Amino acid sequence: MFNDIGALELVTLVVLAVLVFGPDKLPKVIQDVTRTIRKIREFSDSAKQDIREELGPEFKDFEFEDLNPKTFIRKQLDNDELGLKEIRNGFDLKKEMAEVTDAVHGRDPEPSSSGSSSSASAGSGGGRIDMSKKPETPGRTDKPGDDRPPFDMDAT
Repeated sequence: MFNDIGALELVTLVVLAVLVFGPDKLPKVIQDVTRTIRKIREFSDSAKQDIREELGPEFKDFEFEDLNPKTFIRKQLDNDELGLKEIRNGFDLKKEMAEVTDAVHGRDPEPSSSGSSSSASAGSGGGRIDMSKKPETPGRTDKPGDDRPPFDMDAT
């Protein structure tokens, strides 16, 4: 609960407690606080036990920690019934990034043994993407009704 409290914060809390309650009343306050915490834990444990009894025997392995969204998602992703580990292991991020880099730089991609190609190289006919800027055709005339400004190579 208080995992992120350091030594300096703890000393500060002790000094504040001594100043607020005084050295005479501090032991009694500590006893009262620990007693209250103990009662809250007992109440929580009994409530959990009552809920387990009401759910029935099919939920005997039910853990309340599983209701935490992080725990629930982690547990479901670790579950191998969906085949997510196979999908995760089949995806090679370095290979995909190398293919994208090759496509951007205009190099021929290395032949892949799996036979799959990236979506970027699948769209072009020769497996290569032409990323160079092409100048506008010099004989272009503006047609009436064409409201687009002429292409300016220096502006882009």
